[in-house]
Amino acid sequence: MVWRLIIHTVAVLVLSIVIGTIISIPVVFVGSALGFFSPEQIAALQDNPAVLEANLILLVTQGVVLLIAVPLATWLVGHFVGRRKVFEDFGLKLDADWWIDLGFGLLLGAVLMAGIFLIELAAGWVTVTGTFVAAEGNAIVGIVAVLIAFLCVGFYEEVLSRGYHLVNLAEGFSGLGKAPAIALATLLSSALFGVLHATNPNASALSTFNIFLAGFMLAAGMLLTGKLAIPIGLHITWNFFQGAVFGFPVSGLSPVATVVAVEQGGPALLTGGAFGPEAGLIGVAAMAVGIALTVGYVRLRYGSVDLHGPLVEPALRVRAEQT
Repeated sequence: MVWRLIIHTVAVLVLSIVIGTIISIPVVFVGSALGFFSPEQIAALQDNPAVLEANLILLVTQGVVLLIAVPLATWLVGHFVGRRKVFEDFGLKLDADWWIDLGFGLLLGAVLMAGIFLIELAAGWVTVTGTFVAAEGNAIVGIVAVLIAFLCVGFYEEVLSRGYHLVNLAEGFSGLGKAPAIALATLLSSALFGVLHATNPNASALSTFNIFLAGFMLAAGMLLTGKLAIPIGLHITWNFFQGAVFGFPVSGLSPVATVVAVEQGGPALLTGGAFGPEAGLIGVAAMAVGIALTVGYVRLRYGSVDLHGPLVEPALRVRAEQT
């Protein structure tokens, strides 16, 4: 279990460097020639994530690099090391049900974030200061670029955390039985998810813990359906509506362009302050609602609610044993 996670992490890092180099060289060359960004901005990326965030071309480029690197590493390690039927075992069997579940996830993320915004607006904790505002450049272009970036983020982070991490941990703890193995895998994969956001701007112990809790909300769809569709959809629209529609910070990162620009007030314990709603109690409440709505949707659509057994026992191996 541990060695598979280590190999996968190394594969992601290596592929990110290789693919990033291949893609970034022409992007940097053309972008610099056209004056889209300076050499100083490129050099500062490692030390200051806000520089990356402020440049739309680099923001999208990073998203595309990881969109390729993470699934590719997952396929290579999952197939050749884990001996898994990768697309099925890691929740990416794109049948008709998958796309319907994705639609629910997209709707869920938008509704939850709209609820957070309306509650804070009604409480007087946010003040609308403008519409279609960008840190620099055209707001529409910025919103489209952010949408592309969040499409990438929602996909590759879910493949990593709820796909590879959760599934491999569940298999590793399979000797404990299905329910304990999945529970422990969800706990640890959510903890890793929190740690991955611990170095974000404006992060704190509380924000890291709340991101850990967000991991449970995002895991719910995978645990009950065996598909990453709901987590991917939920992740995409939660981030997009949070930052590019309602103007909140997204996991500590200030919005680049937004439909509604806001000034945040109110108690940070409730609103999340400079880190964004994930770090506040209102965000935690929304996560609980998200889990409840996911359970309700699964029960309504599939007729029952149960933990997905192949998370613990890979489908490829189950078929091999049955032949």
